Amino acid sequence: MTTSTTQQVPTMWEMARTPRWIGGLVFALAVAALFALLGQWQFSRAVASGVVVERATETTVPLESVATPQSGVTEDAAGQMVSTQGVLVPDSFVVLSGRSNQGTSGYWVTAEFLTTETGATDATSPALAVAVGWAPTEEAASSAISTALVSDGVQPITGRYLATEPPSEDDFEAGEQNSASVAALLNQWPTAPASVYGGYLVSDQAVAGLDIIDSPTPSTEVTLNWLNVFYALEWAVFAGVAVFLWFRLLRDAHEREVEEAAEVN
Repeated sequence: MTTSTTQQVPTMWEMARTPRWIGGLVFALAVAALFALLGQWQFSRAVASGVVVERATETTVPLESVATPQSGVTEDAAGQMVSTQGVLVPDSFVVLSGRSNQGTSGYWVTAEFLTTETGATDATSPALAVAVGWAPTEEAASSAISTALVSDGVQPITGRYLATEPPSEDDFEAGEQNSASVAALLNQWPTAPASVYGGYLVSDQAVAGLDIIDSPTPSTEVTLNWLNVFYALEWAVFAGVAVFLWFRLLRDAHEREVEEAAEVN
C-alpha cells in the first residue's frame, strides 16, 4: 500500500511574515526613505530658488557701501540705486548703439567718472563707467558730446548700479559698439585709471541734449527650478520602485514554491 503526501505551500502573506522577507522589507523601506529624503532635498532647492528676496533697491545708498573697485558686482549691489561724487573725464565719452529707451532703439552716451570720497580727485581715484544719457540718433548723441560742459569741480551723481555686460562682436568697420562692457570702455578712455568699479552706473540725470535713460526697478519675477523638481520626482519614483522590487521578489519566490509543490505532488 502506497501513501502519498501532499506538500503544503504557504501563502504569499505567510511567506512575507518570515524573518527573511521581513528583513528584506525593512531594507527596502530604508532605501525608499533615503530616496524620499533626497527627493525632498531636491524639491526644497527648487522652492528656495523661487523665493523672492526683497531688496530696497530704490533707496539710494552710497556706492562705496555696496561696491568695491576691482571687484565684481554682488547680488545685493546689482540694480541698487547709489550715489557718489567725482568728476567726468573730458574726452572719455563713448557712444553705444542699439540701446533701447522705453521701447525705442537709440544710442547711449557713456563716460569715465573719477570718484572720490574726500572731495578731490587724483591718480589714485577709482573710475566708474557712467551712462549719462540717451539719444534717438547717433548724430544727436555726438552733438551732445561736442557741446557737453564738463565741470572742473567735483559733482554728485546718482543712478542705478548694474553689472557689466559681456563684450559683443562690435561692428568696428562702422565704428559702432553696443555693449556696456566696462572692460571695453576702459580700453577707450584717454588714460587708464588706477582702479575701476566692476559695474556701471545709469545716471538718473542726463547731459544737456540727451534724454534720461529709463532704468526700471529690477524684476522680482521668479520661477521654480524645474530641473530640481524633475529630480525630486525621480527620487519619488525610485522610492516606490524599491518597495515594488521587494514585492516582486516575494511574488516570484511564492510562485516558485507553488510550482515545486505541484511537481512533487
